[in-house]
Amino acid sequence: MKSVNKGHKLIITIVKKGQAKKIVKASKQAGAEGGTVIFGRGTGVHENKSFLGIPIVPEKELILTLTTSDISDRVISAIEDEGRLCTPGSGLAIVIGTKAITGIAHLLGISTHSTQYLEGKTAVEKQAVLYDLIVTIVNKGDSDDVVDASKKAGAEGGTIISGRGTGIHEQAKLFNILIEPEKDIVLTLVDREKTKQVLEQIEEDVELNKPGKGIAFVLEVERTIGINHILNKMINDKFDQS
Repeated sequence: MKSVNKGHKLIITIVKKGQAKKIVKASKQAGAEGGTVIFGRGTGVHENKSFLGIPIVPEKELILTLTTSDISDRVISAIEDEGRLCTPGSGLAIVIGTKAITGIAHLLGISTHSTQYLEGKTAVEKQAVLYDLIVTIVNKGDSDDVVDASKKAGAEGGTIISGRGTGIHEQAKLFNILIEPEKDIVLTLVDREKTKQVLEQIEEDVELNKPGKGIAFVLEVERTIGINHILNKMINDKFDQS
């Protein structure tokens, strides 16, 4: 099947454990086909870091919702309202444009012919959203180093999810059976002005330039929901510097 696109959006919503089910339900009521839930962990600026001196890493749920652009605003509003994302500490959502889609045309009821990506943008999409999403994939156990490095460079933190995969520099075997090493994936939402320094700090501290250590890449975020506290902090910081 050929890749297709009618201006689709990928909405990534990050909420506390137990909230994903109602987010998916709200998005479906708004017209989305559903969502994929991934379990992870991470700490935001409004969450307790320890209990009785013992470090706590809150569990998270990530919901991946793919929708067409014509209903994306409605779906985003439903997710924002249901998740109360405007309340600090409740969660956040980011919107990323897709360039091509394959394998789900029968679900979305669209043609299998390729179309021009984002022929027109809504007024909301044209607003400047100066954020990037840094995706870092490392060996299991190295994710805390990624989060620490990103914080050192000015990021708020990160969300960690688990996976597995084998790179060209990894050929681990047990009893002659090839083993796919477990991986940690770290999602870091960062002010675009800090993207370069955060990425460089992660590369340096986690030694990504060494074979087999991991990889990081940056995705441009079109829109964010639920990070007003970050925006306020940026404004206050710039005001203090002036």
